Amino acid sequence: MSSLKSEHQALHVPPLEEVAAVLQTGLKKYFAEASVTVVQCPDLTKEPYSLGAAGLCGSPRLADVGGVPYLMPNIQRDKLYDVKTLAKMVDLPQSFVLGAGAGPHDYIGVNSELMADVVTGTKCRNGSYTAKINATNKCELQKLPDDQTRCALMLNMFASEGHGGKVLRVWAKKRTGDTNLVSCLRQTLEDHYGDKPVGLGGIFRLVEGSAKCHVMPDFSPVPLTCNDDVNKWLHFFDFPAPMVFMSTLVSKDPGMDLRTEHSHGYGKDYGGHYHFDTTPDNVEYEAYYNLAEYMYRIDRPNATHQVGRN
Repeated sequence: MSSLKSEHQALHVPPLEEVAAVLQTGLKKYFAEASVTVVQCPDLTKEPYSLGAAGLCGSPRLADVGGVPYLMPNIQRDKLYDVKTLAKMVDLPQSFVLGAGAGPHDYIGVNSELMADVVTGTKCRNGSYTAKINATNKCELQKLPDDQTRCALMLNMFASEGHGGKVLRVWAKKRTGDTNLVSCLRQTLEDHYGDKPVGLGGIFRLVEGSAKCHVMPDFSPVPLTCNDDVNKWLHFFDFPAPMVFMSTLVSKDPGMDLRTEHSHGYGKDYGGHYHFDTTPDNVEYEAYYNLAEYMYRIDRPNATHQVGRN
């Protein structure tokens, strides 16, 4: 793992209050009710989050590890990463890591979606979940043990010291546009800041309504070469609230071959990759994000493509 190639760039970090105003203006184009404010981060170890650390502050940074090209068109099964090692590679060995990726297939037994929630360092704690397709073609949620902090193929992660502090609170209700919550946030930032990449990481809750999510089945026996192939292979579900999603986004790729947005979440006994809500008239979201100071690119694929990144 230590031999993995890594690069990083500083991101544009405007004042939180400025970003809140920019995002609120953008959200109101897509939701009947919306507000973005700067608040003290709630204690994320408590309900309804129950995550590994209290907050999203302290040396916040994003990392894009591996990528979809390691899954398709041909699988590279040896692409396994340990979040504890990745934390060291983003220069934050004792950190709180949230993210969306693929589960450790050699442990789970099949390919799966990963909702990463890991505290690294001397007091390692793993609250991560995976979602897989079981033998009856149903979604099955599985909690990972403390000693299973690995992922496979890809991971979009937000790392911080896990402290409390000032963050962005995003609230939106009744979607009126045709863009999902995360894409709306990302596009708004790109429209305002242009070539200056702004990164966010954190969590959002689906408070009311339901969401279209996919769960990857086991690895495809044939190469997946286009988005139609991918969509036929994936299993899609309509999952009801409440759900908690681990979420990362960057307004613009500064030439690092990034996945610019990625969110995975789970409910009572289901989980997967977020696409959009399916109940626009009664959907409600609440989110907490912090600005990232750096973007790290770890184990960047030499051969890349844009298939399967939605």
